[in-house]
Amino acid sequence: MPLGQRVGDKSDSRYCGVETDFDDDMPQVLSHNLSSGFDFVVATLLDPEYRPSLVKKDNNGSAVLPFAASDLVITPSQWSSHVVGKISSWIDLDSVNDKLRIDSEITLKQEIAWACHLSLQACVLPFPKSASCGNYARCVNQILQGLSNMQLWLRVPLEKSEVMEDDMKDSINPEMFDSWEWWNSFRLLCEHHSQLSVALDILPSLPSISSLGRWFGEPVRAAFLHTKSFLTNARGYPCLSKRHQKLVAGFFDHSVQIILSGTSKHNISPGSLPQTKEADNNAIPRHQLRPYLDYVAYLYQRMDPLPEQDRIEHGYRDFLQSPLQPLMDNLEAQTYETFEKDTVKYTQYQRAVCKALVDRIPDENASTTTVVLMVVGAGRGPLVRASLQAAEETGRKLKVYAVEKNPNAVVTLHSLIKLEGWEKLVTVVSCDMRCWEAPEKADILVSELLGSFGDNELSPECLDGAQRFLKEDGISIPSSYTSFVQPVSTSKLYNDVKSHKDLAHFETAYVVKLHRVARLAPTQAVFTFAHPNYSCESNDRYKKLCFEIPPETGSAMVHGFAGYFDATLYKDVHLGIEPNTATPNMFSWFPIFFPLRTPVTVAPGSPVEVHFWRCHGGAKVWYEWCVTSPSASPIHNSGGRSYWVGL
Repeated sequence: MPLGQRVGDKSDSRYCGVETDFDDDMPQVLSHNLSSGFDFVVATLLDPEYRPSLVKKDNNGSAVLPFAASDLVITPSQWSSHVVGKISSWIDLDSVNDKLRIDSEITLKQEIAWACHLSLQACVLPFPKSASCGNYARCVNQILQGLSNMQLWLRVPLEKSEVMEDDMKDSINPEMFDSWEWWNSFRLLCEHHSQLSVALDILPSLPSISSLGRWFGEPVRAAFLHTKSFLTNARGYPCLSKRHQKLVAGFFDHSVQIILSGTSKHNISPGSLPQTKEADNNAIPRHQLRPYLDYVAYLYQRMDPLPEQDRIEHGYRDFLQSPLQPLMDNLEAQTYETFEKDTVKYTQYQRAVCKALVDRIPDENASTTTVVLMVVGAGRGPLVRASLQAAEETGRKLKVYAVEKNPNAVVTLHSLIKLEGWEKLVTVVSCDMRCWEAPEKADILVSELLGSFGDNELSPECLDGAQRFLKEDGISIPSSYTSFVQPVSTSKLYNDVKSHKDLAHFETAYVVKLHRVARLAPTQAVFTFAHPNYSCESNDRYKKLCFEIPPETGSAMVHGFAGYFDATLYKDVHLGIEPNTATPNMFSWFPIFFPLRTPVTVAPGSPVEVHFWRCHGGAKVWYEWCVTSPSASPIHNSGGRSYWVGL
């Protein structure tokens, strides 16, 4: 049964598994563990004593393999839903012993073939036995090429010395050991295959916070939580350290399933614990790991429910979307409706207009002077409403021009004005702001043309075209905006882009609700635009940035760059999505993601140097980007060949 009912969470992390020893009575293994509250078992498929070279074959040259059970002993749905296969831990495909190496390769293929026959959803691969894992990766990569839907989870430790084999300890300095580097090497050899994932081993000691953070950008599917990682509370029950609790909570939030592993380390008398209903009815002893399961369930159940906005956005997590083309395309009603629900954004705009009106017109002139305010890109009218509410709040008189190029939205604007009785206050203009000849000049120009990267929906070009009907001392809302980027590791997004198998998708910037991502360094500012731009400064830009990834993080892989913006609407009123200054509870913008064609591996403490360009030509604007350190990448999107925004 699931760990609990957390509102809004339907992820796999609700389900907890248990690691079991080899047992040829699979029905009994399933019955005992499922009736004890576990949702699935991680089971060794093949007798650990089996070695291909020791098997005596019959006259036909074949032998019956000692698998745990026939596929008939439980139903296909039980195999698929409740069993994760565990490949024999003794295999060593990079052994210098040819006999062991060949036995290992044969056994690996036999077990994977059997798991596929059973329609298992996943199999756990043992961690490499030596620093060199080239042949292991070659065999796994070969298997992946013919795999249908099953996932392979490479078991990777998060602790150093205790998980290393004796021969590894002799050849590797434990202080230099970083299991992430081995995982990275293994997945590079397997070409970032989307069906190769990670199952982390969580042991008593944990690496640094920044080092752990890397794994949230990796395809971690499960975490083995060992009983020896548990402490004992005052009542004698198992519990976890604060650091372990925080890590487990992070796994819950990233759809990582917990798998309990090991034997009970707590002497809890059976009489002190309530028996399960099944145990009462059938006299079955309580599962020795049930107290650990209860504690994991307690951690899950005490998490706060997902906020309403997170529940709405849940389906958008790590989903790549092409940015809007507001000048080339007319938005649909559903898109307008989504953005109009963002009350936080319009509250900020109303605050900005209030301050601008008060600065523009002193109190003594409020009843005699009318402010001309133009909403350029009025859409279906939310900024018109916010501006009129600001006028009412400050006691100022307002004349509004609502300029909108989308003829469909203009229909809605006319209906809104009649419905609200604004005929004497608002004039609707059906025209592109860059082409409109205004009958008078504006005191205040209001727009919401910002994109996830600030300027990526062509706010600079649009407002440059509209500023000719703004008075010389007029106010532009927003008055300025700045874009920001940071290097990120996100295996999920990289593989999603890679699945298209073409250059164009690697040279496109995507809007995406980032979730399975590791942010490797703090953000840095890229491009800034200010309005009005009476100096007619070019909107082309170039910026070189150098990011320092903290040395304690260890090695990391940069799959691309996350982009954000922060905008000053007027004076101290701002809005944006830059992580350090993000406007709370605002959802109109997701971050933007600039992928790299070839991910860049960064050594501990090494700088990441990246270049960004904003270019224009003909009827389009585009970005180009590249990395020059620690290694050079191609310049992406040269000449806007793959991705641009149409003027």
